[in-house]
Amino acid sequence: MPKSWTSGGHELHLDLEPGFGRRAALERALREAIRSGRLTAGTPLPSSRALATDLGLSRGTVVQAYEQLLAEGYLTSRSRTHTEVAAVPGTATRTQSRSATNFSVPYDLEPGSPDVSQFPRSTWASALRHAVTSAVDEDLRYGDPRGHPALRRALADYLGRVRGVRISSQAIVVCTGFTNGLRLIATALRDRGGRTMAVEDFGLPFHVDAIEQTGLRAEPVRLDDDGLVVDEIPKTDGVLVTASHQLPWGTTLHPARRGALVDWARDNNAVVVEDDYDGEFRYDRQPIGAIQGLAPEHVIYAGTASKSLAPALRLAWLAVPDRLLEPIVKVRQLSERECPVFEQLAFAHLVESGGLDRHLRRMRTHYRKRRDYLLGALATSVPTVRPIGIAAGLHVTLLLPDGVRDEDAQAVLAEHGVGAHSLAAYARRRSAAPGLVIGYATPPGHTFAAAVQALATALAKLV
Repeated sequence: MPKSWTSGGHELHLDLEPGFGRRAALERALREAIRSGRLTAGTPLPSSRALATDLGLSRGTVVQAYEQLLAEGYLTSRSRTHTEVAAVPGTATRTQSRSATNFSVPYDLEPGSPDVSQFPRSTWASALRHAVTSAVDEDLRYGDPRGHPALRRALADYLGRVRGVRISSQAIVVCTGFTNGLRLIATALRDRGGRTMAVEDFGLPFHVDAIEQTGLRAEPVRLDDDGLVVDEIPKTDGVLVTASHQLPWGTTLHPARRGALVDWARDNNAVVVEDDYDGEFRYDRQPIGAIQGLAPEHVIYAGTASKSLAPALRLAWLAVPDRLLEPIVKVRQLSERECPVFEQLAFAHLVESGGLDRHLRRMRTHYRKRRDYLLGALATSVPTVRPIGIAAGLHVTLLLPDGVRDEDAQAVLAEHGVGAHSLAAYARRRSAAPGLVIGYATPPGHTFAAAVQALATALAKLV
């Protein structure tokens, strides 16, 4: 069975080994976690319903596993709704340090991941079955390095309908994640004589690494309340921008600057790389269309399934201008060549059947409720903390009062078992205001409220 995550206040990796029944595999995984000290005495376990949801099992399977481990003395129950790890001779207790028990932080609020416990397992399984049974022999051979035609057709229709992208299926390139796509783009620009690519002066550090490992130099450009300051972009071969929901500030590129960015690209014969990493999730107003729709010949639109479904799918896509398509495909042929075909066909079926639309509608409601719960808790407990970038996406940035250092904030959060990113971790060249970037989508459902409470308690000690 696949590896899964569960939690009893702590996040824990349970490896449900193949070769056993589901109940037996869960029993073995929990026994091993207790014996090894990864689950310590006194650690509460999630309810049978919550654990079943996280692991994709039936509730009855979890109830039976709990009952067996209760009988064996590995678990103890103080009531029908509270089960915790028993004190087993020779195993660790909760008083031991986290490093001794190999726990990750109990409450993971780091940005960058959706709520994977909500992954539509049965829908995806059905899509995979459809892919396997409908694939023809030719689909099993080496395919087009741009990606399977069925997926490219589905993406062209979907992106045009949902994000306003103007593209032919012939000009879409499917890749294994956005960072892989960014390397393809940077390598193609380098091969055409390019030397530099502009980037926002706050963003993910590994995106700069991906660019510079190809031989291009990354040039940070200032941001303000309206997004990227287009007038300050130097003469470069391209610019990477998170226009719909800037990472990490959460701003949306001002309409006037969207036009100015397109003009800059035309005037400099450069390319805009539009990283639309969470464009499907906007809560307080209509989604903003992609910049690509303004100038398809100068913008590479990049999207991904990592936030809409799960990072494990390793599916992303580029909508590429005609003049750059051949260079990017050439780079692709010399690297990994193509993504796994069955996953591409399954995702195409998910898009065409409306399964992706239904999942996204459900998740927008789910994430909006989480965002509102987080903002309400912070407003009550720490009103001096200012949240920004709240209209969209899967994270919120919290600006802390002057005088609070990032190092102090990180230390206090760690004391309360909360994992989050500091705003300074995203700075490329200039210092950041004291702040935290909180990924409210990350925790599984049964730990979310506790994670928010731990965050609020930690922040109250800071401010």
